[in-house]
Amino acid sequence: MRNKLLPGLIHRLPQNAMSRTMGKITASKFSRLAIQRYIRHYKIDTSIVEKPVKEYHTLKEFFTRRLKPGTRPIAQGADVVASPVDGTISHLGDICEGTLIQAKGKSYSVAELLGGCAHEAERYYGGKFITIYLSPRDYHRIHMPVTGDLMGYSYLPGRLYPVNQLGVEHVDRLFARNERLVTYIRTDHQGAVAVVKVGALFVGSVKVVYNTATTNIKHAQQMEGPIKGTPRYEKGAELGWFEFGSTVILLFESGQVEWAPGVEAGASLLMGQKLATIPATS
Repeated sequence: MRNKLLPGLIHRLPQNAMSRTMGKITASKFSRLAIQRYIRHYKIDTSIVEKPVKEYHTLKEFFTRRLKPGTRPIAQGADVVASPVDGTISHLGDICEGTLIQAKGKSYSVAELLGGCAHEAERYYGGKFITIYLSPRDYHRIHMPVTGDLMGYSYLPGRLYPVNQLGVEHVDRLFARNERLVTYIRTDHQGAVAVVKVGALFVGSVKVVYNTATTNIKHAQQMEGPIKGTPRYEKGAELGWFEFGSTVILLFESGQVEWAPGVEAGASLLMGQKLATIPATS
């Protein structure tokens, strides 16, 4: 009975308001009392955390923690793509007829994911995608998977369905319906790359380092445009962060990447590890 009720319930929840409330709670000074319990529950390795735990004043501060330098080595090579986050691969594969796989029997289009922008979507037809889920225990900073120029961004308001197994299996077109913050990158070797940061239930917001764009704000409207100065970021540089768990989707152009050995659905990733390479024929 529980499994039958939950899918219907998640459609009726005031997801955005609940997530904003969670953001306020985790940013309050009282949330500091929950940090040690959070660490124990999710078995977080504090030996690699940038600062001593006692120096984090709120649960949100700890959740968005950085790691000690060198903890996540970045895969070297101009032809190598690095994982942008710690997480678990939900799905990956070819973008066939402009379609990505969400779960068995469920799919959605690149154009929907990118907010109906057909021009941007067509870049990735015939290319590849990978969906990486970040659980509450994971490190939640997002990094550059490649070296490249930041060309533009899109903020796409929407719902905040959970992006765990329950949401993925029961909500059609989940990743195209939830809030997204997309960063478009132009590279020297891997063509165009889109980094899609997907909001979720209880994600207070998604932040980026290159401007003030953020998600889950009241009366939000779609925003998009170039990134001032077209800054060049190196592979492994910090791009943004999640305030609680969510999902990152990477899009690659046709013929630009081949997955590295062991990169498959269900596999765990660490930020910086080798994700893909440019095929010899590119």
